[in-house]
Amino acid sequence: MGIKTYNPTSPGIRSKTTLTFDEITAERPEKSLLLSKGRSGGRNNYGRMTSRHMGGGHKRFLRIIDFKRDKDNVPARVVSIEYDPYRSSRIALLNYKDGEKRYILAPIDLKVGDAIMSGAAAEIRSGNSIPLKNIPVGTLIHNIELRKGKGGQLVRSAGLTAQLLAKEGGMVHVRLPSGEVRLISVECKATIGQVGNPEHESISIGKAGRSRWLGKRPRVRGVAMNPVDHPMGGGEGKTSGGRHPCSPWGMPAKGYKTRKKRKLSSKYILKRRK
Repeated sequence: MGIKTYNPTSPGIRSKTTLTFDEITAERPEKSLLLSKGRSGGRNNYGRMTSRHMGGGHKRFLRIIDFKRDKDNVPARVVSIEYDPYRSSRIALLNYKDGEKRYILAPIDLKVGDAIMSGAAAEIRSGNSIPLKNIPVGTLIHNIELRKGKGGQLVRSAGLTAQLLAKEGGMVHVRLPSGEVRLISVECKATIGQVGNPEHESISIGKAGRSRWLGKRPRVRGVAMNPVDHPMGGGEGKTSGGRHPCSPWGMPAKGYKTRKKRKLSSKYILKRRK
């Protein structure tokens, strides 16, 4: 897989880059695994704006991804590697021996025709989902559960990988992509290998319109506003704020801890990312 550049025939194309999609093997998704998802435009059930800078974008279907990987000891074959408009990584369509089809996150070296299996008896091979207690120390993993049976919640974006560092009692030490070292139960599952499509972070959007296709609306800087609209607005000439960066409602934006103490999971964090 590579990155495609363009001749500068316009200002938008001059710095634009796209992926070549060489690894994609199917143009149409599996219909039985599609869902229609409505768009909120950042508004909640009362119609009030709760998330800014959202709206518009291309229409798309939601693919049902199997993050739980709970179909244990049933062999499957990779049918296709596909594009998913809702995530940065690629997805793989599995055809299980009993006829069921499921989508999973595609690891970096997964190919059509490869054999995949979940469960404690599965081999240490890229794409297989195995309980952490059966994974050797030092193995690279992704799609990691935090609670047994809930499904993978950590390390799911394109190109990411975590490493299993040690086993201690009923817990394992896992180093996450951020550098944080965390305790996770040995009963939780993880998938072997690195998430595919690592070139995603090297893509240049190139123009504002391409962000609009993705459903991202313009974001105005606080220092460009008036004092009535933002705490950092106003001033004579072009000022840089005059105070520490904050949100329009005065919440500090850099370095301010916002985690609630009652939900704090410090006892599971051995080394913080900062």
